[in-house]
Amino acid sequence: QVQLVESGGGLVQPGGSLRLSCAASGNIYLTRFMGWYRQVPGKQRELVATISPSGMTNYADSVKGRFTISRDNAKNTVYLHLNSLEPEDTAVYYCYLVDSRVYWGQGTQVTVSS
Repeated sequence: QVQLVESGGGLVQPGGSLRLSCAASGNIYLTRFMGWYRQVPGKQRELVATISPSGMTNYADSVKGRFTISRDNAKNTVYLHLNSLEPEDTAVYYCYLVDSRVYWGQGTQVTVSS
């Protein structure tokens, strides 16, 4: 069993920044593939960023150059730095970890509005 606890969401003005955190705990024996999705009501979820156990990263085109995913393996924590935020980035952001199944965080709301 794995638990993911997210934090860091909130309300920010366009052009602002946030840092989301996702701390994993439980039965984690190996460094796992992790990442972030975001969900807007009425739209399909979008894979935002992924990070491999070795730290290799991938980003959706919509966030490339603005968001940065990183991890601290000692803390079993993955981060998402959101920069130059746009209203279109407003969503619930969910982190995930891949083991024998996919574990999800509880979601954290990011709202970008003036």
